[in-house]
Amino acid sequence: MISQTPTPPYYAVIFTSVRMECDHGYSEMSDNMVELAQQQNGYLGMESARNEIGITVSYWRDLESIRKWRENTDHTFAREKGRKEWYKSFKTRIARVELDYEFERE
Repeated sequence: MISQTPTPPYYAVIFTSVRMECDHGYSEMSDNMVELAQQQNGYLGMESARNEIGITVSYWRDLESIRKWRENTDHTFAREKGRKEWYKSFKTRIARVELDYEFERE
């Protein structure tokens, strides 16, 4: 589902990853992180897709909201576990959304 974001400007955190072969609790932790992110002040939405490369884009009101999410204790624990067990590689990018537009077929 495509996130319904407010009128720009707002921020996008783009997390691109290549996973290891094994799960080791990844799916459960991923679900928990989505639920936890949704509870954070400044969270606006999320979109995710995975094939060989996974891409998750989360949307945030401002850089302060992103900083607080990054510093969240549970999120920090999940990131460290990801470095040790789940990811071959990943990259995080933060971008300011200046413009968005949409199309929806009825």
